[in-house]
Amino acid sequence: MANYPKVAQLRTVERFSQRVQELGCNIPIEEKLLSAEQGSPLAQPLSMGKLLIGNRWVIHPMEGWDANHDGSPSPLTLRRWKNFGESGAKWIWGGEAAAVRPDGRANPRQTMAIPNNRVGLQQLLTTLTDAHRQKMGSSDGLVVGLQLTHSGRFCKPNDNKRWEPRIMYHHPILDEKYGIDTQSSAMVWTDEQLDDLIGDYVQAAKLAAEVGYHFVDVKACHGYLLHESLSAHTRPGRYGGDYKGRTRLLRSIIRAVRAEVPTLEIGVRLSLCDMPPFRQGVEHGEPVDYTHCLPYQFAFGCNPDLPTELSIREPVQLLQDLKLDGVSAFNITLGSPYYNPHLQRPAIFPPSDGYQPPEDPLVGVARHLKLCREVREAVPGVPIVGSGYTYLQEFLPLVAQATVRNGWVDAVGLGRMVLSYPEMPVDSLAGKAPSRKLICRTFSECTTAPRQGRISGCYPLDPFYKSGEAEQMSP
Repeated sequence: MANYPKVAQLRTVERFSQRVQELGCNIPIEEKLLSAEQGSPLAQPLSMGKLLIGNRWVIHPMEGWDANHDGSPSPLTLRRWKNFGESGAKWIWGGEAAAVRPDGRANPRQTMAIPNNRVGLQQLLTTLTDAHRQKMGSSDGLVVGLQLTHSGRFCKPNDNKRWEPRIMYHHPILDEKYGIDTQSSAMVWTDEQLDDLIGDYVQAAKLAAEVGYHFVDVKACHGYLLHESLSAHTRPGRYGGDYKGRTRLLRSIIRAVRAEVPTLEIGVRLSLCDMPPFRQGVEHGEPVDYTHCLPYQFAFGCNPDLPTELSIREPVQLLQDLKLDGVSAFNITLGSPYYNPHLQRPAIFPPSDGYQPPEDPLVGVARHLKLCREVREAVPGVPIVGSGYTYLQEFLPLVAQATVRNGWVDAVGLGRMVLSYPEMPVDSLAGKAPSRKLICRTFSECTTAPRQGRISGCYPLDPFYKSGEAEQMSP
C-alpha cells in the first residue's frame, strides 16, 4: 500500500488543513457542520431546468451487478434503491446505469432501459420514492433521473465472462490491453449503426418519461461508448475526426431526445478530462509507454503533446454547446475505472486489477474540485454536480459545505459512500457528525467483487453483505 497518511488518522479540521497545505492543494473546509435549520448551504434548493430540487446532495449513478438477467431489478437492486431514497438526498442522478440495448451492458446483470423492463423501471422508481417519503415525511423536491448508457469498448453482456466490445475506433494501447485484434473491423461501429443507436436512446428516454422519471442522463464518461466517441480523432466518417464529428453522436442523441420528449429534462455525466492508461510500476501506478502514440489522439481533454497534462479547452466548448442543445445540468467526473481509476475516484486502496495510487489521493480530490470550479465559471447558468468527494471521509460534509457556499460547485455527488453509509446526507442535514463505523474508507471492494464475479456491494462495512445474506439473494 502507498505510504500516504490515512484521512482517518488526521482526526481534526486543523490537521486535515495542514496536510492539504503540505501537498500544495486547495481544498476548502468549514469548521462546523451546520444543520438545515442552521442554514446549511447543502439544504438550499436548486433548479434543474423546470425542476426544483430540495437540497444539494446528489446520489451518483452506479453500475449495478445484481439485476436479473432480463434487466429487471432483483431484491438486491431494490434494496439499493430503497437506501438511495432513505439517504435524504433530493437529487438522484440516474441511480443506476441502464443499458439502452442488451448488447450494451457492461455485465450480464446490469439494469436495462428497454420496453420489456418497463415494470422493473417502475419498481425502482416507486421503491425509492416510497422510501424517501417515509423517511423524510414528504417527497417534495425529490428529483429522480435514469442514466442511459451503452458500454461500448467495455461490453460484457453474457455469462461467458468475455468482453464483447463495440468500439468507435482502434486504440493502440487499450486494444493490446484487452486483446482486441487491431486489424478487425467487425467490432467497429459503422456510421449507419450509430444512426440506429440514436433511436435506442430515444426509445429509452420515452420509456423513462412514461414511467415517471424526471430526467435522463445521457452518460458520456468512464471510457464507455459516448465518452470514447469524443476522442475518435482517427475515425473516418461523420462520427469522428474534428471536434464537430467527434461530438456529433452525443449531440445528435440529445437533440433527438429533446425533439421527441420535450417535457423531459436532460443531464450529461461527462468525463471532463482523460489521460493514457496506467499500470503498476515498481512502487506505484505509472502511465504506460505512450511515446509511440505522440501526438496522443486517443483521449478527450488532455494535451496531445503531453497527454498526462489535462486540458479543458475542448470540454468547456462541449459543455457550452450542450447547454445550447438543451442540457439542463452537468455531472462532472474524470477518466475511467478501467484504465486510470486514480483519476476518476481517489482512493488509497486500489481494486484487485488496479495499481497503487501515484499521488496522495487528496491531490486527486483537489483536482476534481478545481476542475469543477473552472467549469462552473466557464459555463454559467447550468448547475454543476461535483464528484470525487468520498475519499474525504469524516471531512466530506465540511468540504461539501465549503465548496457549495463558495460557489465552486452547485451540488455534491456521492457514489461509493452511499453503499456503506446511505444516511450521510440526512445525517449532515440534521447537523449530525458522520458515523465513523459507516464511513467508506475506499477499500475498493465494491469494484473488486464484480471483477471476481461476485455481486456489487460494500462487503467490509455493510452487515448485509458481510453476513453472506446478499450472496443467497443473488439472482
